[in-house]
Amino acid sequence: VTMLCGGLGNVQDATAKVQQICDELKPNVEEKAGKTFDVFTAKTFTTQVVAGTNYFIKVFVGNNDYIHLRIYETLPHAGSKLQLHSLQTEKTDQDQLAYFD
Repeated sequence: VTMLCGGLGNVQDATAKVQQICDELKPNVEEKAGKTFDVFTAKTFTTQVVAGTNYFIKVFVGNNDYIHLRIYETLPHAGSKLQLHSLQTEKTDQDQLAYFD
């Protein structure tokens, strides 16, 4: 995948690693969203290479509802730590996954 530094890569189907990232940060997401999710399935994602990696992930949360997550992963030498940066709620399957702050 050719990608300019700072640009978003192509949107791809979620991988096992992306689902693992979502599972790990689900409690943080629920806290920030102010609700709990019975279903929390990563559908698609894209990445942005910075000093680390920003993951933008579309997550199915049941009842035709989706949320978009922005998760930052530090570089491997910094321990590849994950941090929920921000999220967008009330998304649909048709909403395109795009950069957001």
